[in-house]
Amino acid sequence: MYNRLRLKVSIEAIKWLTFQACALSGHDEGPDLSNQGNFLELIKLLASYNKTIDDVVLENAPQNEKYTLPDIQKEILCVLATYVRKAIREEIGTTKFCLIVNESQDESKKEQMAIVVRFVDRDGHVKERFLDLIQVKDKTSSTLKNEIMCSLSYHKLSVQDIRGQGYDGASNMRGEWNGLQALLLKECPYAYYINCFAHQLQLALVGASKDVTEVHNCFKTLNFIVNVITSSSKRRDQLQDAQIAEISHLIEVDEIESGKGKNQIRTLQRPGDTRWRSHFKSICSLMRLFGPSCVVLTNIATKGFYIFSKR
Repeated sequence: MYNRLRLKVSIEAIKWLTFQACALSGHDEGPDLSNQGNFLELIKLLASYNKTIDDVVLENAPQNEKYTLPDIQKEILCVLATYVRKAIREEIGTTKFCLIVNESQDESKKEQMAIVVRFVDRDGHVKERFLDLIQVKDKTSSTLKNEIMCSLSYHKLSVQDIRGQGYDGASNMRGEWNGLQALLLKECPYAYYINCFAHQLQLALVGASKDVTEVHNCFKTLNFIVNVITSSSKRRDQLQDAQIAEISHLIEVDEIESGKGKNQIRTLQRPGDTRWRSHFKSICSLMRLFGPSCVVLTNIATKGFYIFSKR
């Protein structure tokens, strides 16, 4: 009975944190800390409002039956993920579906492939469901195809039911002969490939802007300034010092207000070809940091610093 209650509290805490997209573990969960992370602090909160729970969790639980270790948390998450995938599979049923796939590196530089299915449910509504996240050893089309086939087989989805493929424009994805879309077309001739409209629009905007000399020169200069200032840790420190000096002066002359969360130290944003919005953010960042950026560039010009880092 007590074990069941302890486990139930851990499950409910994990479900709530996962639904709210909150991290479970803290940086340090030592017993002497005032903040041990979201998971343990939530259990403490539940215990503070319910004496029955308080009597059986954390310090009041046996040493080997707390159900709070990271391994237990991961196991509970895996069980919850299995139930979510099962619900998605039941929602798809026997209908046809489309695949939306993207691969990218995570923070640890490991290649991961996300698989999303798009289908029409029994009520005639178009649904998109995140089905799987798979770590892949490389980004070759054959590797991606094999992993997709394994995932579909695991979820008891037939490749013959695929009616569309949506990827970006990378050669390993859209290649006419050996790309992922071509390999899947050999398995199912009805799996028509459509390039990602978001990427198409972004690349079209970037391409169109390059045909306008003034716009092209503007972003070329912008990218050059960002590269010069952010390519060196020394210059980034100079940018930060210049910001601090500017903010201190503006506060002193009562042009800006001070307070918690205000006047944060920022950095320049680099524009990217696949995200047109990043160009706008890059311009805004330079406008906000125009004064400090001028200080850094002046130092480079007058004190003889190298524009580019030494190779």
